[in-house]
Amino acid sequence: QVQLVESGGGLVQAGGSLRLSCAASGGIISVNAMGWYRQAPGKQREAVATITTGGSTNYADSVKGRFTISRDNAKNTVYLQMNSLKPEDTAVYYCNADIRPSYSFFADYTYWGQGTQVTVSS
Repeated sequence: QVQLVESGGGLVQAGGSLRLSCAASGGIISVNAMGWYRQAPGKQREAVATITTGGSTNYADSVKGRFTISRDNAKNTVYLQMNSLKPEDTAVYYCNADIRPSYSFFADYTYWGQGTQVTVSS
C-alpha cells in the first residue's frame, strides 16, 4: 500500500524557518511530480510548490524567494525549506505525489499525505 508520510511541522516565530519532509513508501514503480499544498482555516487548499522528477520547480507567488522545494529521487522524498515565515503561512501543509504503484502498469495515481500543521506566531 502506497503512503506519504510527512514530518517537520511545528510552531515558529515570524521570521523563523522550518523544513518539511515527505517520504513515499509501499509498492511503488515510480514517483513522478511531487508537491506541497496548504490549507488555512476557512480557506481552500492551495498549491505552494511543485517539482518534477527532473527538478523543475514552480512556486506560488506568495512564497517565491522564501520557500525552496527539493527532492531525493533515490529516497522518494520531497522537502520544503521554509524561511522568513510569516503568520499568513500558518496552515496545514499536505504533501502530494503522482505515483505509479506496483499494481498499475500504465496509470499514475495521485496520493496525499495526512498533513502537518505549521503555525507562525507574530
